[in-house]
Amino acid sequence: MLLKGICVVSVLAAIVVDFACGLALWWLPVLFAAFYAGLFLLAFGFLCLVCALVDMDKPQEHDSRFYRVVMHIYIEALVSLVLVRIHTRGLEKIPTQGRFLLVCNHLFIADPGVLLHCLPKSQLAFVTKQENQKLFIIGKIMHKILCQPIDRENDRSALKTILKCIQLLKDDEVSIGVFPEGYTSKDGKLHHFRSGVFKIAQKANVPIVVCTIQNTRQIFHNLAHLKHTDVELHLVDVIPAEALKGRTTVDIANQVYEMMIADLGEEFRMTEA
Repeated sequence: MLLKGICVVSVLAAIVVDFACGLALWWLPVLFAAFYAGLFLLAFGFLCLVCALVDMDKPQEHDSRFYRVVMHIYIEALVSLVLVRIHTRGLEKIPTQGRFLLVCNHLFIADPGVLLHCLPKSQLAFVTKQENQKLFIIGKIMHKILCQPIDRENDRSALKTILKCIQLLKDDEVSIGVFPEGYTSKDGKLHHFRSGVFKIAQKANVPIVVCTIQNTRQIFHNLAHLKHTDVELHLVDVIPAEALKGRTTVDIANQVYEMMIADLGEEFRMTEA
């Protein structure tokens, strides 16, 4: 939407200036390029400005509608710029009533962006590593849409994050997205889960939405060669909240792992050393 808008305005502006100034027709592409570049830089400047206004030291208690809209507009533009084509399957299963915990395998830094882009109505807020808070644009927007930083090396701090996520679900603020592997997979395999994250769904009494993502690791490699990247996002299934009661988080983690492997294929299973 953003890039198309910039393109349309640039075309119209180029035509108006060309005819108003009595220029030759060959000036049209030059004027278009100039207007496009100017508007693109203006759009980027606006994004930097709204992010500069975010106070990271001020607790964010509610999802910011403004920053979420800004995020979706710019993610859509970024998906086009990096030549990504997303193919989805099973998204009709997404719960339309109430909150949920979304879990997905993790291959690349672009994974949250793909999920946010494909599920714009779900108000997803991700559990993310603390280092991401330091990223100027990404960290500021994540703060405003209630993404929760987690210290993966400090169990007590991680517990506080989990409790905060439970409260956000109970308060109907956002749905929570987690990558139960804890880290991006360096070899593309589905690594073993940190089962504690499934306590979020149990305590908040919400369903678990199980997703898989494929081929995001190729985005930058293909972009360097000006090639499109076809990314697959599958919603495998939804585990109802009632099916989580009375079970251990390890048992739930094993079920989710097998559901993901059934969709990804056995070649993605992490074998024991």
